[in-house]
Amino acid sequence: MGGAQNPFLIAQQQVRNAVAALGESEELFELLKAPAHFIEVQIPVRMDDGSLRVFTGYRSQHLTTLGPAKGGIRFHPAVTADEVKALSMWMTFKTSVVGLPYGGGKGGVVVDPRKLSLGELERLSRGYVRAIWPYLGPDKDIPAPDVNTNAQIVGWMTDEYETIVGASCPAVFTGKPLSMGGSLGREEATGRGTVITIREALAYLGLPVAGARVAVQGFGNAGQHAARLLEELGAVLVAASDSRGGIVCPGGMRVADLIAYKQATGSVVGFPGSRATDQFGVLTADCDILVPAALENQIDAEVARSIRARVVAEAANGPTTPDGDHVLAQRKIFLIPDILANAGGVTVSYFEWVQNRNQYYWTAEEVNARLEQRMVASFRDVVAMAERHGAYTRTAAYMYAIHRIAESLRMRGLLRAPARQALRAAAG
Repeated sequence: MGGAQNPFLIAQQQVRNAVAALGESEELFELLKAPAHFIEVQIPVRMDDGSLRVFTGYRSQHLTTLGPAKGGIRFHPAVTADEVKALSMWMTFKTSVVGLPYGGGKGGVVVDPRKLSLGELERLSRGYVRAIWPYLGPDKDIPAPDVNTNAQIVGWMTDEYETIVGASCPAVFTGKPLSMGGSLGREEATGRGTVITIREALAYLGLPVAGARVAVQGFGNAGQHAARLLEELGAVLVAASDSRGGIVCPGGMRVADLIAYKQATGSVVGFPGSRATDQFGVLTADCDILVPAALENQIDAEVARSIRARVVAEAANGPTTPDGDHVLAQRKIFLIPDILANAGGVTVSYFEWVQNRNQYYWTAEEVNARLEQRMVASFRDVVAMAERHGAYTRTAAYMYAIHRIAESLRMRGLLRAPARQALRAAAG
């Protein structure tokens, strides 16, 4: 299974493919191939035993001409500079594909948060903000939770920023606790958005949701909510995994029972009635819908050749490598690419930002209805682009996002029209 490929190079290749498919110039690729700003910081933290540890942190801002940067902060021992750069690029295209007024941002700290006490985790979270706060702001860069971060961590970060600037500023972070200006519906938004696109994909393919078998690689926040919401539509969870391993249960599992078991034991491994497997076994389980909801580079060519699902919905960022993409396309497996499938999280983060700035808060029903409308429209726009150009859905999603970005850059005078457009304009 994958894991060694450089996500930054993968993101660049995806951009190049879409730029070429649109007939755009090399100028557009040059504007999009790397972050506008990249910050690396060292974060000193006093540990509980009195020792001092220094952690490395990053923040990447990809294309800030479109609006403030937007994207999560992850705490993970495998965080790298190139991973954060790639994730910020994917965020630019994700916000564009669902029509949000943002550029892409992403942050990370090289740390295993499971090895920190609660106090150490808080000091690290606040230290990260102290290191990068001049680059943040509601009109500059608006972080959110990501892998191994949550509403509590974002709450600490928000409080630290407000302490530094000496003013209330809830719109500087999203994914906050409700008591600090968070939005109803935010916690489940990524999973809900993924399920909306799965439902639309199955309808497009003429397949029923009821009875569909689901495998979820990465039974964390997004994976759990996706599994639960699919179950509500009549689907059946047959395989799941987390960082400790995977399980398969061909007869199906009740999602609530599996969530409760993981909360009690720390893992899905050992769930009663299941058999143990590894990540490969979950990705290649006998199912109709595969939801990769873990980390990057999980589906390479070897895995893609063994996938049995009819639909792959990328709740994670960058889970499929380019050679894996090639195999999925050859096998005509319907892919809902990450920049569309998991855009529900950033969409409801946008709603939170809007509510914070207006100091007027919506009901959960309003949030979910607005998310539904935006995700359905974006899915249909991407499918229309794929049909119009005979493109695979990932390339089509990038084409749709980059076309919108290109038009904005032209209106600003930063990008010339491609040669064929210029010729048409000259011909009158």
